[in-house]
Amino acid sequence: MERRSWVLRVAALAAFAALSAGPAAAQAWPTKPVKLVVPLTPGSGADIVARILGRKLQDLWGQPVVVDNKPGAGGQIGTREVVRADPDGHTLLVQSASHAANVAMYKSLPYDPLKDLVDVALLAKTPYVMVASATGPYKSVKEVVERAKVRQPGVFFASAGVGTSTHLTAELFADKAGVQMTHVPFKGSPDAINDVAGGNSAFYMAPLPTVAGMLKDGRLVPIGVTSGKRVASLPQVPTIAESGYPGFEAELWVGLWAPAGVPPAVLEKLAADVAKALQSPEVVEQFAKGGNEPGTLGPAAFAKFVRSEVETNRSLVRKANIPVQ
Repeated sequence: MERRSWVLRVAALAAFAALSAGPAAAQAWPTKPVKLVVPLTPGSGADIVARILGRKLQDLWGQPVVVDNKPGAGGQIGTREVVRADPDGHTLLVQSASHAANVAMYKSLPYDPLKDLVDVALLAKTPYVMVASATGPYKSVKEVVERAKVRQPGVFFASAGVGTSTHLTAELFADKAGVQMTHVPFKGSPDAINDVAGGNSAFYMAPLPTVAGMLKDGRLVPIGVTSGKRVASLPQVPTIAESGYPGFEAELWVGLWAPAGVPPAVLEKLAADVAKALQSPEVVEQFAKGGNEPGTLGPAAFAKFVRSEVETNRSLVRKANIPVQ
């Protein structure tokens, strides 16, 4: 009986230690530098958000927060790195709406974006700005559409890559306008922007923060915004809905993910700290300067949002007959 009692006491202590380890580990986390993997080029919408958020999280955590750009294959290269990382919460993914688009754009992915990653938070939303060369012929959305109707196979539009949100948003617009346009993909926003500024492509559906500088210095002209109402920083620019396409609305969103298997207590602390950072005056101010609005969705609501976006993109790809890669 004494031996049995001793065994039971040891088992109880072990169970208590296991239950206590989660909260204790979360309280200590992070215990080393945190890496924010951005599977897009520097200067992209997600990169801008990651760098602003990273600075605030570094202050909160007292640990270095490093932004690591891993572009390629529509974001697959960087995303795969996070999926394969140790699920201890020290390697995270900051990606744009392309995360949900890839499910629809590719026949197969080297990971399951809905199972191999944990949805943590919606970080930011921003409208796209339809930009054209300041020295080119297009000064309005109407002029682009009229040109596409008489020129076959339509005008050229630049994107940050096949299957990116900038690609699908332009395809959504072409479908709404009832015209065909020719897609010219690049390896990121900076290359697409330079292509349009040089007059090679008619337009680029640019996330507002990525073109703020070139709009200010006059190298690009904004001819339409994709938001439901005009943007405060560009009050003279009509929405695309106002330009003759009622109901057209699209936003770039940026989110945060962790590898599947991250301890629940760590996920809870991560989500709480991110929410706190997004509500801080300095982050709100820096986001606003670039046209970003802080996100407000935590893990459960964000997971539901992501799955809704996946279905929206699948529907768009089918409807617009976009070739699947």
